[in-house]
Amino acid sequence: MDAKEFLAERFEERRGHLHAVAYRMLGSLAEADDAVQEAWIRLGRTDAEEIENLAGWLTTVVGRVCLDMLRSRTSRREDPMGAHLPDPIIAPAERSGPEHEALMADSVGLALLVVLDALPPAERLAFVLHDMFAVPFDQIAPIVDRTPATARQLASRARRRVQGAAPRPDPDPALRRRVVDAFLSAARGGDFEALLRVLDPRVETHADWGALRPGAAAVVRGAEAVARSAISYARPAEFVRPALVNGDPGVVVLDDEGRPFSVMGFTVVDGLITRIDALADPVRLDRLDLAVLDEDGRD
Repeated sequence: MDAKEFLAERFEERRGHLHAVAYRMLGSLAEADDAVQEAWIRLGRTDAEEIENLAGWLTTVVGRVCLDMLRSRTSRREDPMGAHLPDPIIAPAERSGPEHEALMADSVGLALLVVLDALPPAERLAFVLHDMFAVPFDQIAPIVDRTPATARQLASRARRRVQGAAPRPDPDPALRRRVVDAFLSAARGGDFEALLRVLDPRVETHADWGALRPGAAAVVRGAEAVARSAISYARPAEFVRPALVNGDPGVVVLDDEGRPFSVMGFTVVDGLITRIDALADPVRLDRLDLAVLDEDGRD
């Protein structure tokens, strides 16, 4: 094996980790792929013998690439009637094994990703690298052109915002699934009172409609309003596929032709649904890999 092949092998060993970093930084699967590819290109332009810690070097490069991408993003989310949800990661509701574990490696709750999306780029990078991947502040500081002490402050500010806005889901996945199943059953049956029993009074629904329904309300707040909306949009059971959405219980809703109409993720805290995130943008749905929800992945 020559030096180039050895380097490529080492890079592939780190690809999953690098993609996980980039996804948490960007909330976009395609952009995460681009960031990882850019790290590979930069590695090819560098004298590998000068790199003492390849894993740390690659993480730093991906961090820099992601920071540049965040800073260059356009103001696509300024419309107050619009909503943008990060790309969801879809997995079968009931499955285990290496392929499943690899698929879920990038998973982080949609509600948390939405909070991360609201952070300034430097704060997001400091929080993601330190709190999620244990990168020391002396390695983070050069990426954001700050001192280690300032990098620590960036992460601390981000941490306070995350803790105040991103709820911690119930740790029992079976309980979370039962609550979501009860919600779906009540919605299909038009049982308003049953819906209220599984909804937190301050529940919110966030919908990313894209160009499907311009001007449609992006956020619905309060248990009664969410319950009414759930009943109006309920689909028969045969059009609803159970799934894991970023590790949380969710569903893929199909249209009458059997094509994905929306992906919904649920956050369950203390036995109640506190947040529902729905992606219904047909353009973005077409980009998602929903092949994992084949016949073998059904309940």
